[in-house]
Amino acid sequence: MTKEEWYRQLFEHLSASKFRSSFHLKQKDIVYIKEKGLDVIREHARDFIAKREVPAVIPNDGKQTPMRGHPVFVAQHATATCCRECIRKWHKIQPGKELSQVQKEYLVDVIMTWIEKELSYYDSQM
Repeated sequence: MTKEEWYRQLFEHLSASKFRSSFHLKQKDIVYIKEKGLDVIREHARDFIAKREVPAVIPNDGKQTPMRGHPVFVAQHATATCCRECIRKWHKIQPGKELSQVQKEYLVDVIMTWIEKELSYYDSQM
């Protein structure tokens, strides 16, 4: 399966989930992203994933990602990259061992793809 096919399938499944599809960027998130730029937001996503998802054991797994406060947090819940259990269920990456660099970059890319989709939708409404 190609990356494009996997992403198409993943985002179709996420959009079919009542919980996952309920997350959207708010106006303040859009403003923040536009002020900082996508490169900075990508760095924030890398940092959050590195600190909250990469370790093999996460003592507060399932509670480590706030529901709001940063656009990446919203994106993590929308894309099921918010905890190792959601990552296992939706992305087929098993818990219990540290994430590889490739896995980390994949999660960041999924987050950023969702953010870019949200921005495109927002811009099309303006």
